[in-house]
Amino acid sequence: MPPLAAVNGVKIPYQDTGSGEPVVLVMGTGATGRVWHLHQVPALVDAGYRVITFDNRGTSGDDTDFTIDDLVADTAALIEHLELGPCRLVGTSMGAQVVTELALARPELVTQAVLMATRGRSDVMRRTMNEAERELRDTGLELPPKYEAVSRALQNLSPRTLNDDVAVRDWLELFTMSPTIWTPGLRAQLRLSIEGNRLPAYRAIDVPCLVIGFADDVRLPAYLAKEVADAIPSARYVELPDCGHYGYLERPDAVNAAIVTFFAAGHS
Repeated sequence: MPPLAAVNGVKIPYQDTGSGEPVVLVMGTGATGRVWHLHQVPALVDAGYRVITFDNRGTSGDDTDFTIDDLVADTAALIEHLELGPCRLVGTSMGAQVVTELALARPELVTQAVLMATRGRSDVMRRTMNEAERELRDTGLELPPKYEAVSRALQNLSPRTLNDDVAVRDWLELFTMSPTIWTPGLRAQLRLSIEGNRLPAYRAIDVPCLVIGFADDVRLPAYLAKEVADAIPSARYVELPDCGHYGYLERPDAVNAAIVTFFAAGHS
């Protein structure tokens, strides 16, 4: 069992790997911190960093009454609990929103931030996709595993992967064997879609940021990530081809190289 950090009235499971300067990784909706351990944790540890991963509120248990601000406060409290700050952070999707809001609200805790598959506002299609997903999950309807796997692949992988018989067969098998169990807590995470337009507020962020857009991302298109990079004065933008929403899993070497290079540049 991973250790637990008791912060803000909840117990957050976390893992602390490696040594050196700390990096905190913040995962997106419906996934645990363990996902980072497939590719990003080994690469960062090899680069000489201490890496902390954790499960966002709602991932474990049935906590359903929380907001993005609560997730930001949880991340800040974990950093303080482990005496990590100021430190580097990496977030993807919902996790990127958490990191961005943390850089705005608690800049003294952040030295550098990487924001992947992110946005500062929603658009009509993404807002409708999120609403449809919430409606489906709130019904409690269990779709056939193969259908769920195909839908997940279409929404999260690039055409390059989808059209590669060997690669997509492995992904479909993984998705079929490891379906997302939509607990009340995970359904609550689905309700955390961004409200309004946060881009004007992000202009006040002065923490050095790297924004990574995934060129084939259907769930959060790269143009939304580019808007975030344009809004943050200290940000630079990188767009990676042949990457869907799971770009950090599809092309981990390219993602990891971008992160490590950015961190090294800030350290020099």
